[in-house]
Parts: sequence; C-alpha cells; structure tokens
Amino acid sequence: MKKIAPAFVLPLVIGGLITGLLGGWLRLGFEGFAAQMPAAHHGVLMIGGFLGTLISLERSVVMKNAVWLMVPVLSGLSIPLFLGGLHGVGAVFLLISSLGLVGMMYFQTLKTPHIHAYLIAFGAACWMLGNFVYLYTGFVALSAGWWMAFLFFTIVGERLELSRYLPIPASIYRLFYLILACYGLGLLLPFHQWGRMVLGISGIGAGLWLLHYDMARFGVKKSGQFRYIGIGLLVGFAWLVFHGLVLVFLANHPFHYDLYLHTFFLGFAFSMIWAHAPIIFPAVFKVRVDLFHPLLWWGWVVFQLSLVGRITSAWAGWSDWRYLFGTINGFSILAIFLSMGFIFYFRWQMKEPKKGTTLVHGAKNLSSEKKMVTCK
Repeated sequence: MKKIAPAFVLPLVIGGLITGLLGGWLRLGFEGFAAQMPAAHHGVLMIGGFLGTLISLERSVVMKNAVWLMVPVLSGLSIPLFLGGLHGVGAVFLLISSLGLVGMMYFQTLKTPHIHAYLIAFGAACWMLGNFVYLYTGFVALSAGWWMAFLFFTIVGERLELSRYLPIPASIYRLFYLILACYGLGLLLPFHQWGRMVLGISGIGAGLWLLHYDMARFGVKKSGQFRYIGIGLLVGFAWLVFHGLVLVFLANHPFHYDLYLHTFFLGFAFSMIWAHAPIIFPAVFKVRVDLFHPLLWWGWVVFQLSLVGRITSAWAGWSDWRYLFGTINGFSILAIFLSMGFIFYFRWQMKEPKKGTTLVHGAKNLSSEKKMVTCK
C-alpha cells in the first residue's frame, strides 16, 4: 500500500486543481457554460482539494505507517462531494483531514523538536481552524485568513529548516520569530480593525526577511535547476511583500478582496509550488526522475507576467483585462503541470527503470534532496 498509494492520490490532487481553476474562470466572468458548483466552491477546491491534499500527501509519505495516507485521501474525496452539492459532508471530510494533518505533525515534532517543525504544525492547526470555521459558518471569507496562515507557516517552516545551515546571527532569527508572532496575533484581532494592519506589516516583514536571509539568494548565482528554484523563491517572497502592502494600503479598494487573496495564493503560494515542484514531486511519488527542464521557464514566465497583468488590472479597475489575464494565468498553471508531466514521461521512458531502482527511501531522502538543491 505504501508504495502505490501516493500515485493513486495524484488524480485527486489534479482534480482539485482543475475544478478550482474552472471555478476561478467562472467567477472572473467566463460564460461559455454553466457550472455552478466549481464557481461556488472555488476557494475550497483550491485550498482544501488541491493544496491541502498536496501538502498532507507530502507529509504522509514520510510516516512509517501507511494509514496516514488516508489524510490526503479524505481531503481529496471532498472534491466530488462539493461538486455533487454535498458541501456540508465535504467540509466534514476537510475538517477530519486537517485533524489528521495535525496528528501527523504532532508525531513529527516529537521526532524533530525544532522551531521549523513547530511552525509547520501550527500551520496545520490553522488549516483545521479554518475548516472548522467554514463548516460552522459556510462563509469562505471568514476562513480565508486561517487558510492563508496554513500555507504561510508551512512554507516559512520549510524555509527555516533549510536556513539552519546558514551563519545567521541568533538576534536575526529572534527578529524573524517576533515577526511570525505578530502574524499569529493578527489572526486573532478583528480583520477590519487592527488585524488587517498587523497581518500586512508582519507579512511585509516576513517577505523582506526571507528575501535577505533565505538560501534562495545563493541559488540565483548558479545555473540550471538551482537558478530556477532560487529565482522562483525570491519572486514568491516579493509577492508576499506586495500582499502585505495590499493589506496595509488598499483596504478601501473595490477589488481589495481579489487583490488580498490572489497576491497571496497565486503570487506567494504558487511561486513556492513552482520552485519546489522539481524536487518535491519525485520525492513524494518515490521516483528518481529529474523534473527540471528549461521548458519550465516558459510556463513560469507566462504565469508571473499574466499574474502581474491580472493584479494590475484589478488595481486599475479594468474588468476586461482582469478577465483576460486571469484566464491566461489559469492556463499557464495547467501548462506548467502538463510540462512537468511530459518531462517526467519522456525521461521515465528513456531511463527504462527496473524494479527496485525507482524508490526514494524514507524521510531522510526527502529532506536531503531539498538540502542538496539549495545548498550546492
């Protein structure tokens, strides 16, 4: 089960991505056909169905007991429930899945009792709280902040894990921990009063800290995959800074909610996905295939430029351009995943793997591959 189950979860991950993107296009104004459920549950499909399934899958494959793979399976199975109109049951599945992720992180923090593991565990708890709020209220806007915190603390924890190997003074780390504590405080304050300002300022601070101290700044000086990862991470950190600026300065903008959500989820979170994908996906699915190819740069550039166009159009109030760039941005996401699929297929065929040569053994290899990419 443990050898084959991750591959069976992949269709659920892809399903969450495709239906979430479809819902996003419909909400932008696409009128080619009617699909009420993807549009109504766009945010839940993307965060719970896609990102929640992907992150919990990444965490489950390093657990010794294969039963933990049920955590991403449950979040993935919420997708057909939401599409079938059973959004209450789907929300229960997401809540149970997030509880499972909290349980996984509890055991992982026992094994590695370090600050980065605690931050990732706190991110899992934020996902659980957001899912509980959604189940109780059915209101995505009330849950969005907790879902952002889920991704924020997960990503920050993973970056801190790698930055442990850099000669950063303890005082600089304490400054970053203070910034993260302020972000956590902002989650507890009323959003439309002090919460928005605290979240925005701490988001700016976290982005600037990562731009200056994260290991990504070394990757951009190298070539090939290292440069791709380094630039992708730095651009993602810049989007986090811009997200904070939106919170601080654009509270009264007519498209504030759109800017608030998509500078974070598309700008920051997806930039992190693109940067980590060539390493994380082979490790999660236990195959030794290099997913990086210069072809990925084309999709990445289109994604970033179309996102800049979408955000600029929303800021300027250009609805037609916002729709155009938003549509292109969605297709660029699909194009990048398809590109990685083609790269995997052709390199897999050329390699002609034999039994016993394609497995990546355990959590040590997963973490070591991350370190290898960022340390060399």
